[in-house]
Amino acid sequence: MGRHHARIYSELPGSELVAVCDVDEKRAAEAARDRGARVVTRAEELVGQVDAVTIAVPTVYHAEVARPFIEAGVGALIEKPIAPDSRTAEKMLEWARKSGAVLSVGHSERFNPVVLAIDRMGVTPKFIETQRVSPFTFRSADIGVVFDMMIHDIDIVLHLVKSHEYRVHAVGVAVLGPHEDVANARVSFDNGCVVNLTASRLALKTDRRIRVFSPDAYLTMDFQRKSGLAVKKDANLDLIRMARERHFEDLSQMSGMDFGKMLKVEPLALDAVEPLRAEIESFLNAVRTGGQAAVTGEDGLRAVRMAEDIVASIQQHDWDPQSKAGGSG
Repeated sequence: MGRHHARIYSELPGSELVAVCDVDEKRAAEAARDRGARVVTRAEELVGQVDAVTIAVPTVYHAEVARPFIEAGVGALIEKPIAPDSRTAEKMLEWARKSGAVLSVGHSERFNPVVLAIDRMGVTPKFIETQRVSPFTFRSADIGVVFDMMIHDIDIVLHLVKSHEYRVHAVGVAVLGPHEDVANARVSFDNGCVVNLTASRLALKTDRRIRVFSPDAYLTMDFQRKSGLAVKKDANLDLIRMARERHFEDLSQMSGMDFGKMLKVEPLALDAVEPLRAEIESFLNAVRTGGQAAVTGEDGLRAVRMAEDIVASIQQHDWDPQSKAGGSG
């Protein structure tokens, strides 16, 4: 991800890419090539020389690398997840509160045209279903699929539902290593919304979807194809009215009708934006103005907490209760 951040910083007007840092000097040089940036291998060398930084190192090193910058008041965009655990994330937020540094988290899916389209519609979700599956890339074998992939949808769900109290029941299976490779979580929020999240890194092809059900509309979105459809209640009042006028006591009386042809479905207008570019522009604007980032450190902390709760629920699931019952007799 660091290479992509470097490219965008160097292209944005009003932004100067000062340096690229990596413990592997050759890799840093490749990312800095033709961009007029310095190459360094120790991040702390740049404290006092930059106004903003992206931290795109492995998650376990986020706090260590980011701390000197945050404590110096330098705006920091931390790739997702913000930290490997909520305790570390809380420390990072405390550093930012003390120094006044802008702290943002790289949940770039928040800037996906699909999510922006849902935001514009202003729906109040009652049920959300997400699916994020892909082949194993082997880049994140040190963590499970919840922190690797599901974390994207966790942030989106928290953003859409706008409730911080919930209950979780989850299951997951480790197939290729010690961490879960497939996971499903059912989250019941205190405001009544229920969410079903599924993630797998064992699929043969990539599929990333979200379905949002509300009293006024049903939305279905394909992240991969950047396409979406909406079925709005107010646009289908004729269908409801027809059922009433014909005095149908049971919807089964409409069995001879073609529901698909009767329903009014409209494609969602999606912005042609690069999510990572929009994310970095939002971050830099917050640094310039001293405002709040679109995806805050608090957002990142909440996503990590829910991911922890899901992993804990997975670990508590008993796959063979009968065996234990039989062994105790």
